[in-house]
Amino acid sequence: MKNPPSLDSLITALRVLPGVGPKSAQRMAYHLMQRDTAGADRLARAIDHARSHLKHCARCNTFSESELCGVCADPQRRQDLLCIVEMPADEMMIEQTRSYDGLYFVLMGRVSPLDGLTARDLPLEQLARRALDGTVSEVVLATNFTAEGEATAHVLHTLLKDRGLTLTRIARGLPVGGELEYVDPGTLAQALYERRGIKD
Repeated sequence: MKNPPSLDSLITALRVLPGVGPKSAQRMAYHLMQRDTAGADRLARAIDHARSHLKHCARCNTFSESELCGVCADPQRRQDLLCIVEMPADEMMIEQTRSYDGLYFVLMGRVSPLDGLTARDLPLEQLARRALDGTVSEVVLATNFTAEGEATAHVLHTLLKDRGLTLTRIARGLPVGGELEYVDPGTLAQALYERRGIKD
């Protein structure tokens, strides 16, 4: 038995979501059409609204409904400190720590040769203009500690070194509350390598 074309179209559309395979997409489609038609309507309206209202912040490149996002428009933020992250979700995680009061630049991606993404796919010209605007003095590279994130950090370092900026990289180490016997060897080795002095 074949699905009606409109249902097949919905299943195919749901498969664009990361981590959603054919079976998951089919289950979602059946659920939306049979058990939660109100949810399906809300989802359709939300996607349509987001597509028509979201754009990129002119300064940091994250999603925004206005020319400047809330962080960039906040005069209380440090203007001389710029943190580069891969995705808006990374920015949100840093914001949740309440330990950073500078500004951001969101790459909206990373260097990932296996996915066919190279440095040319990143907004490096826009980033260079932002980082070299004469106000920024320190750039924090906060890409992920994955092979792709490290490759991206290398590209950023190459782009911004010798430009009169202080370049820093977020540290790796043990999680708060972590016990040594349960930590993976790579994280433990990095924590030892990046050890620092104890303040009195």
